[in-house]
Amino acid sequence: MSDGDGSSSTGDSEDPNAERQYHIEVAEGEVADSVLLPGNPERVDKVVDLWDDSEEVASHREYRTATGTYDDAPISVTSTGIGSPSAAIAVEELARVGADTFIRVGSCGAIQEGMDVGDLVITRGAVRQEGTSDEYVREDYPAVASEEVVSALVAAAEELGHDYHVGLTMSADSFYAGQGRPGFEGFEAAGSEDLVSDLREANVKNIEMEASALLTVANIYGLRAGAVCSVYANRVTGEFRTEGESKAAETASLAVKYLARMDEVKREAGADHWHAGLSL
Repeated sequence: MSDGDGSSSTGDSEDPNAERQYHIEVAEGEVADSVLLPGNPERVDKVVDLWDDSEEVASHREYRTATGTYDDAPISVTSTGIGSPSAAIAVEELARVGADTFIRVGSCGAIQEGMDVGDLVITRGAVRQEGTSDEYVREDYPAVASEEVVSALVAAAEELGHDYHVGLTMSADSFYAGQGRPGFEGFEAAGSEDLVSDLREANVKNIEMEASALLTVANIYGLRAGAVCSVYANRVTGEFRTEGESKAAETASLAVKYLARMDEVKREAGADHWHAGLSL
């Protein structure tokens, strides 16, 4: 038997009901209900540095997982690598060990004027230009974020004083051709010259590579999901700096605390959904 990269895996089980998950190597009881999903495994250390305490529970391939608390709220983080295929695997396997809330913590390129490097983008819904979600459901199925997660992220950004934007994200499968950038030796994919301008005219805020698959898979399974990304580049102004990732991680961590409080308020009120009439 071979795994996804062609290597032999005679000792491991791909059974989705196995105690320890095949790719992320975590088991039930090792992750919190709410999990942050950065792409870069190196970001895990930067995320947990913001928490009260943490312990790494698994590290395999691109997937590093740690669990701890943020302001007394249980929280986990799992890196997903680059792109939607590996992000969808993480959601699948984390859900199987009990996680039910997922927040992507990433970086992105902004495509609207007035969005500065270091600002945050909170995704309300996403354009499904990636192919992973197509393997789950018909292409006209919407990729939408949980209203509760969006509300918690907005409240957290406000509380922390971070500049943020809320709107639509486009998720691509490639960093170069799929995002309207030239490839090797100047290769340009068909339609790439109009991609960013067309998205901008449709009021899409940013481009990244995982959100739409995360939102689609989460909705199919009845899970909560959202995304907050730091702007590293503005494709309109040409500005580029790797800044603000700690803002996204801090905002997402505080949002988990707010979501835990939302759940508590819902239980006390006997409500199925949090709404503005319920006070935090």
